[in-house]
Amino acid sequence: MKKQISILLIDDHPVVRTGYRRLLEGTPGMCVVAEADSGEKGYQLYVEHQPDVTILDLNMPGIGGLETIRRIKAYNPAAGILVFSMLNNIMMAQRSFEAGARGFISKQSGIGEMIHAVQQVNSGKKYIESELATAQVMNVLNEVPKDASKSAIDRLTKREFQIFKLIAEGNSNMQIAKKLTISHKTVGVHHANLMRKLQLQNSAQLVRAALDYEVIINTLA
Repeated sequence: MKKQISILLIDDHPVVRTGYRRLLEGTPGMCVVAEADSGEKGYQLYVEHQPDVTILDLNMPGIGGLETIRRIKAYNPAAGILVFSMLNNIMMAQRSFEAGARGFISKQSGIGEMIHAVQQVNSGKKYIESELATAQVMNVLNEVPKDASKSAIDRLTKREFQIFKLIAEGNSNMQIAKKLTISHKTVGVHHANLMRKLQLQNSAQLVRAALDYEVIINTLA
């Protein structure tokens, strides 16, 4: 008997998850094993269930889609990840592939394309929505190095990442020290290290980087 494709859904909208679950489970050979409403929970469920394909949105509260991809790929470099996003543009597709995704489609794509994308990602192939799959885009994606997911943010330690997020959210070093129960001096050292690793010069660049990496979400967008 042919093995079913096990799928993890990560999206913060319950209605979206319900719709895609019905679609996928109505397709022979596919089974949704778990759902998550945030990147953090999605990562935990990935570790627990080890799905064949993880389908996730990019714009979610918490760590966001791109960082979720990076964490899953750090845990399992062979993970099959398919991004489905409201952002139907070349830049987001490229960033998704660079983070470690194997496929990218928009939420406006047809039912058949979603199913085909899951099958392609499960088989180890790359897939991008047909409307974006120009020769130029495919050339760019094919040139992404195998270790491209090891971006600057992946070089941050767990503590540096925590401080990065807290600073971007507007916390002072003193406030961060109290929240993490560490000294003000230690926060300063981690702050300096993360600025160096991310090649940032000031607070404005730090916030911009946090938005780009989806460490924080732009609520004005």
